[in-house]
Amino acid sequence: MQLIPAIDLMSSKIVRLSQGEAKTAKVYEHFGGPVEAAKRWYDEGASKLHIIDLDAAFGQGNNHFVIAEIAKNINLPIQVGGGIHSFEVAEKLFSTGIHQVMLGSLAFKDFSVITRLQDKFGKESVIVALDNKNGQVMINGWRTATNLTLQDALDKFIALGVNHFLITSIMHDGLLDGPDLETLAKTVKYSGAKILAAGGIGSIDDLFHLKEIGVDGAVIGKALYESRFTLKQAIQKIGV
Repeated sequence: MQLIPAIDLMSSKIVRLSQGEAKTAKVYEHFGGPVEAAKRWYDEGASKLHIIDLDAAFGQGNNHFVIAEIAKNINLPIQVGGGIHSFEVAEKLFSTGIHQVMLGSLAFKDFSVITRLQDKFGKESVIVALDNKNGQVMINGWRTATNLTLQDALDKFIALGVNHFLITSIMHDGLLDGPDLETLAKTVKYSGAKILAAGGIGSIDDLFHLKEIGVDGAVIGKALYESRFTLKQAIQKIGV
């Protein structure tokens, strides 16, 4: 199971939110800037970085320059999400040197973008973000409910040739109260689906449980920034 540290960006700074609410933003300046934090995760053994552009997600500009600086200075695969509302935005991000884009709202509004991106940047280039509240998929920065359950969405996107999914439990995100294991356990049963789990991870025990149910990777954010454990410790006990 891959352990992927998260870098959430707002006004070029590293922040963490609770349940996706901008007003809950906490800045982690003691980790240095985004490039310094990325280097820290690299030094602790990260095999990939997970970056969310919160300004873009909330329609308040973007952090593309910061993302480009991370990609330039840190020799790791990078997946980026947040505010990717067109093929052109995704294309611009790929030009900075990242490896995967995470599509939320756009994937639901224009399925053809997925195929276009996969054709140009490779089959593995697209991750569909299935952010959910009690099993119902949410889009538009977690503000708008769709009429799809996680199961409906997985059926739809697997049929379109998508293999990679980021599944975030909104109700647990940023609360360090444990991931939604019951929901995640259902999603890993889908043939061909590689599941990244996010939301609620607060301890190494949580990572053990995620590994047991068979997710492909876990995105770790607030637990690292709140020093619940280090990435190095987690990798030593769980894997990469």
